[in-house]
Amino acid sequence: MSVKLAKSAGFCFGVSRAVELVEQAAQAGKQVATLGPIIHNRHVVEKFQSMGVRVIESPEEATPEDTVIIRSHGVTKAVYDRLVATGAEVIDATCPFVKRIHGIVSRAEEEGKLPVIIGTPTHPEVVGIAGWCGDCRVFESPEALENWANSGEINANSAICIVSQTTSTESLWKKCGEIAKKQFTNLKIFDTICRATEYRQSEAAQLSADSQAMVVVGDLKSSNTGRLAMICREHCDKVFLVDNAAELKPEDFRGVTDVGITAGASTPAWIIKEVNKTMSEIINVEAVQEENFAELLEQSIKTLNTGDKVIGTVTGIGNTEVQVDLGTKHAGYIPYDEVSTDPSVKPEDILKVGDEIEVFVVRVNDQEGTVQLSKKKLDGLKVWDDMANYVEEKTTIEGVITEENKGGLVCNVKGIRVFIPASQSGVAKGGDMAGMVGKTVQLKVTEVNRARRRVIGSIRAVSSESRKAAQEKIWAEIENGKKYHGTVKSLTSYGAFVDIGGVDGMVHVSELSWNRIKTPADVVKVGDEIDVYVISFDAEKRKISLGYKTTEMNPWNQFMTNYQVGDVVDAKVVKLMTFGAFAEILPGVDGLIHISQIADRRIGKPEDVLAEGQEVQVKITDVDAENKRISLSIRALLEQPAEDAE
Repeated sequence: MSVKLAKSAGFCFGVSRAVELVEQAAQAGKQVATLGPIIHNRHVVEKFQSMGVRVIESPEEATPEDTVIIRSHGVTKAVYDRLVATGAEVIDATCPFVKRIHGIVSRAEEEGKLPVIIGTPTHPEVVGIAGWCGDCRVFESPEALENWANSGEINANSAICIVSQTTSTESLWKKCGEIAKKQFTNLKIFDTICRATEYRQSEAAQLSADSQAMVVVGDLKSSNTGRLAMICREHCDKVFLVDNAAELKPEDFRGVTDVGITAGASTPAWIIKEVNKTMSEIINVEAVQEENFAELLEQSIKTLNTGDKVIGTVTGIGNTEVQVDLGTKHAGYIPYDEVSTDPSVKPEDILKVGDEIEVFVVRVNDQEGTVQLSKKKLDGLKVWDDMANYVEEKTTIEGVITEENKGGLVCNVKGIRVFIPASQSGVAKGGDMAGMVGKTVQLKVTEVNRARRRVIGSIRAVSSESRKAAQEKIWAEIENGKKYHGTVKSLTSYGAFVDIGGVDGMVHVSELSWNRIKTPADVVKVGDEIDVYVISFDAEKRKISLGYKTTEMNPWNQFMTNYQVGDVVDAKVVKLMTFGAFAEILPGVDGLIHISQIADRRIGKPEDVLAEGQEVQVKITDVDAENKRISLSIRALLEQPAEDAE
């Protein structure tokens, strides 16, 4: 018999974040209240109540001394505004994925689209989403959506935006999407199902299909938990929805050999642990009754030797070690520093109670009945096998650069020290290799000497392959006018060379700016990321001409968009002539102040009043769009009636 616990069981990211925010606020000594139960689980709510956290049902119950936390389901905009108006400190613990939907429906309404929400109308999350737009429709089933679409209330050309409750099932969402695509031509669909929920539901379906009985743990009022139970019932005849371990009944599992356990996103870890332990005890009692006594005796006296590789089950994760059941008379344990080759990894990050793992026997103490184990050593042995396979299969792998030395770089790959010669580092000769330290890189293993514990790798081999593939893709898809986001690689007197993803193109100096420039460096520098477009290309000669300046950048277009005759603007005198002065309104856009328009009196020459570089206020009196000429006047402002000037 076996009991299998779903890996995804328990708190999702959003719920975990909300619970953590409440704990932090309570531990900080604040007067904490949650607007509604923080999550759909009475045990968590009761725990917080014991910490002095109270639940309020409306914003008006809050006081200025309160710290009010909005639950992960979120609230309507109106409720949020009412809460802020109370003067209380507000901490918004709305799940980031739900918050994103608030923004989607709000923007949709601003754009004239009707938001359609697929979900349970009364669910707090759906109520909250609906409250971020003035008008919307909520449908719980594909049939309801189709009936509405055919009711005559809406026509096929109406602008529709469709989103989903984060905990909706994938099958329901797909059916609704298919119906919407058939019914509406002006449709925007946002897939807003939480992937953690999708994975949890998918895993529950698989686990229930492989089990004779399923235990779904969670609050009976939780929509998330209810859907899990529904999914499990589609694949398994015996499904038990329980709130905690006390609700498990041994008689329900008679004759059952395989039991699966999953839990809703609002179920805390301690309840899941109790259920798993109780379920294991129920199953183990029956298993012992059925097993042969001789086999049990043989297991109990089975000997272990240093150097053995054995398989065990994680039974507990303590403060300094991980407990492992080896099925023998010995109590197995893995010290924390023997769990992983990566010292930054915490045991609970990679191991869970119930995990079956293979370990290396380090030391056996028959007198105390203990055996010290190592996962790190066994993983290390396997890594060397992997390294040999990487060379043979030319596999691209990932590692972290840990140091730079005279000959090159050192990379950590699964705890193995891989040396990368300078020539294979991908850094140009004389370049800064020290800047690579701490970076995650892709590389290929080119040589493995197990006896000398030496591994050689190459970053250049990967970048060369990637660059070649990128080049072929660009040349296969390139066309005039196509836009690319590239990086400036080098500058010359006549232009800039830009890498557009494995291929270099050249932006001529005349295509860099609408203004007259001396060198390309006046506009860009090496390393800049810029948007460019293809002007022309020669696939045979592998040459590409790129453009950088766009119509939007044209100073004249900017002037025509933002200014008109009659506007008063600040300008800078850039050149004095006998007939007047040229003043810059925008970089690249000058206007002429005729000598007769410089002052409210007759002057001999412009320099009697103006000087180059002087800032002046002028009025735009005429614009000749065809010839791109602008007439300006200082005199018009000097003669302006007092009431106009005010």
